[in-house]
Amino acid sequence: MKNCERLKYEELLEAFKKLLKENSLKFTSQREAILRTLYENEGHYTPENIYLLVKKRYPDMNIGITTVYRTLNLLEENEIVSSISFGISGKKFELSSKEHHDHLICNCCGKIIEFNDEKIEQLQEKMAKLHNFKLTSHMMQLYGICSDCQK
Repeated sequence: MKNCERLKYEELLEAFKKLLKENSLKFTSQREAILRTLYENEGHYTPENIYLLVKKRYPDMNIGITTVYRTLNLLEENEIVSSISFGISGKKFELSSKEHHDHLICNCCGKIIEFNDEKIEQLQEKMAKLHNFKLTSHMMQLYGICSDCQK
């Protein structure tokens, strides 16, 4: 699902159901709530953030944090979501069906700024070609201090 236009929710849901079936897992309202929460909320979320968003939207739903972790791992393994690792602080997740972008990540507050620069993309392709390397995908993460934390 990399580098494609944002899928309609119905298409994403069908892909998710197929994935669950292929892994002999049941389709549940809890798993769908996790997928819908990711779809409806732009940004990068920890599993704990996703759990809290699901609990807020579906207060009567019986869901555990373990379900969130397992569902996110399955989605990541199958490239439906992607993550940014923060070492011992864990990962933040987003849907992979967004247009390609790179990230600026603040070392102080963890803020993530998405960007896309055609010159950088062309340079990456040039470097791959120079080294006779077939580029299939990439994720660039630049770390530093955001303007708010610099103040």
